[in-house]
Amino acid sequence: MAARALTVGGAVVAALAVWALAVAVIGVELQVEPGTTEPETVGPAMVTIASLAAGLAGWGLLALLERLTSRARGVWTATALAALLMSLAGPLAGVSAAATATLAAMHVAVAAVLVPGLRRGTRAQARDASASS
Repeated sequence: MAARALTVGGAVVAALAVWALAVAVIGVELQVEPGTTEPETVGPAMVTIASLAAGLAGWGLLALLERLTSRARGVWTATALAALLMSLAGPLAGVSAAATATLAAMHVAVAAVLVPGLRRGTRAQARDASASS
């Protein structure tokens, strides 16, 4: 459980690192224009909440799948990668190419931490490791 919590925390840190590099170092004006509303600035609080929510949702789904199927790891990985692909539609609301690229990079950074990190701690993998010892 601690490893999974660290993984979720790592995903938040990865997203914030991309945000800080783009906004504070490069100077990207990170704004989105969702639908017909006024442009909204994407700040560190929004990045933290979104990446934390994604991490906790992924962890929760994996825990549920582990209770329901012996193939939890594979099913979860396919679902996580599909979720990443669908989530990449969100950055299209960026008000500039730089904002869109930064938002997409944040999505990929979160997935790059969550997918291998949460997969590593699956119960099926732990059972396989102990059975081969």
